Amino acid sequence: MKTSLKDLGLKAVKNLGLWIIVAMIIGVFVGMGMGESASMFKPLGDLFIQLIKMLVVPLVLVSIISGASALGETKSAGKIGFISIGFMLVTTAISIVVALVLGEIFQPGASIDQTTVTTLAEGYEVAQQTAPAPMGFWDTVIGMIPANPIAALTEGNILQIIIFGLFLGFGISALEREKRLKVTNGLNMILEALIWCIGKVMFVAPIGVFGLIADATGTFGFDILLQVANVLWIDIIAIVIIGIGLYPMCVSLFARVKLKDYFRAMIKPQIVSFSTASSLATLPVNMNACDEMGISKQTSGFVLPLGATINMAGNAIYYALLAVFFAQFYGIDLQMADYVSITIVCTLGAIGQAGVPGPTLLAAAVLVAAGIPLEGLPLFYALDRIFDMMRTTLNITGDAACAAVVDRFVKEETK
Repeated sequence: MKTSLKDLGLKAVKNLGLWIIVAMIIGVFVGMGMGESASMFKPLGDLFIQLIKMLVVPLVLVSIISGASALGETKSAGKIGFISIGFMLVTTAISIVVALVLGEIFQPGASIDQTTVTTLAEGYEVAQQTAPAPMGFWDTVIGMIPANPIAALTEGNILQIIIFGLFLGFGISALEREKRLKVTNGLNMILEALIWCIGKVMFVAPIGVFGLIADATGTFGFDILLQVANVLWIDIIAIVIIGIGLYPMCVSLFARVKLKDYFRAMIKPQIVSFSTASSLATLPVNMNACDEMGISKQTSGFVLPLGATINMAGNAIYYALLAVFFAQFYGIDLQMADYVSITIVCTLGAIGQAGVPGPTLLAAAVLVAAGIPLEGLPLFYALDRIFDMMRTTLNITGDAACAAVVDRFVKEETK
């Protein structure tokens, strides 16, 4: 049977991944051609991100409550949570070690132009005036617990929302079976409605991606990219090692998902995450990818929102490379204690980083922990969007790998 042009056209329209790629390419050329004037398209991207933000907070809350209430019915709930968090922390620590080793091998900061760094120092001082002071370990732990869950919802504090959702979900799982089923069925219906809403919002994704990419390319240009190309390429190498090496190896060894199915299903969420630089915006797409892999909804609904908040291996790689870069630039010999400090701060500090796009200030805390001057940090602020797109892609890839591994244990416990 021959396929008509109309059928091909309808199929292309339904393939959001294809249109997102096309939008990215057009955005790059428009940004290059218009320069800073391309910022006129930024509201298109802001509109798309705002629509996603509108639905993400309730989606995370309902997903966590639903997933925790389902997992809480079995004795494996504690084990599942332990495996999820353990997987994320261990892979993040390994990612940091890889970044530090690559940084020492390729020496990215040995030949950077110091004039550029000195010129931007004043801009950094201005940024520091509005930067919050780095939180201590216990401050971070206590801050994870919401004093007022309603305030956490209105403020969009995802980590606090997750903690509250876990408690409530496990509380629901402790109810009598009839009562529990009424609540969980209602939660599942709300979750389906939210996913439907986000599915409709995704139809404007190509337009939003075009606006984001055009603005980024026009504002940043390519001249400044050349100044930090060393760090950029090393960051890419580290991300490839973790994204194509470590995560697939974990899936192959500890999950029951075929690698070809894993790689095929991850194409669309990786494209969306790269273009939006947002783990939370990619959450519904990543959930669909997990469905394609055969991962149960209760597992993906539990692991993915959790991973979108605390699984930040891509961020940790970036912070570690910045520390090595500026240490080499200033001629500072990092000792073993410095490397340990960088690893700990990057691993724990990355936890709770917002899953929405934007520059982060945790890099300053990492540099301070290693005793490295901060004056050159603004050099990377303008390029944060480029790095953010890459590290977000790695983050969501790790989330899906974690869900695949965890799902094996959930199904074994169910059997």
